[in-house]
Amino acid sequence: MTSGLWILVLKGVWTTVQLLLFSTGLATVVSFAVGVARTGQRWITRFLAGLYTEVFRGTSALVMIFWVFFVLPIAFGWQLVPLWAGTLALGLTYGAYGAEIVRGALNAVDPAQREGGIALGFTPWQRLRLVLLPQAVPEMIPSFCNLLVELLKGTALVSVMGMGDLTFSANLVRLALQQSAEIYAYVLLIYFVIAFVLTRLMRMLEKRLKAGLGKDAGTETATREQKRAQTTGVATGGGGAA
Repeated sequence: MTSGLWILVLKGVWTTVQLLLFSTGLATVVSFAVGVARTGQRWITRFLAGLYTEVFRGTSALVMIFWVFFVLPIAFGWQLVPLWAGTLALGLTYGAYGAEIVRGALNAVDPAQREGGIALGFTPWQRLRLVLLPQAVPEMIPSFCNLLVELLKGTALVSVMGMGDLTFSANLVRLALQQSAEIYAYVLLIYFVIAFVLTRLMRMLEKRLKAGLGKDAGTETATREQKRAQTTGVATGGGGAA
């Protein structure tokens, strides 16, 4: 490829990274807000949060992009630029999946921890901030890592709006050179590199958070094996029952 075409691809990479950062920020806020609401005490907040989750999990991200970019201007008379339309559609869609991750991690915290916060006289917000989230967040990281990679791949959908992301730019280069195999091989490699970097960063974050709680991979593995042995009566790792 010529230098001009490479510049076009690199601009597409930068647009994809921007979209990923913005939509990840929105999805994170939505995930924690809705996930916490689903574990609340008031039935109305649980109902509304559950309704949002079911609606956005049950609809296509591509169709949501069409709605935000093409339907909302007709219905309400205002138009979002492609970057913000893609951010809104992807953030709300993937935020619904993230909300279930947050809800599950919060419910997985030992009930004794919650009861201890009540015994200490903590308010619900204090229990959430000081007791539940510090223990639940490290357990969310692996699932959030998978969701982040899925969100990265989902950014390719914004090309339907004519947004100059990596996929859209690569298609322009393909049309110019008439070389589909080579161009899309480059695109696959670029997406893989970005996903690989994201995965490594999330694993570093997971280790840091678990280290703050005094956890490590070896300790957690030993704990799981011990619980399995107590439950099934079968020891693993070369040991046997006496």
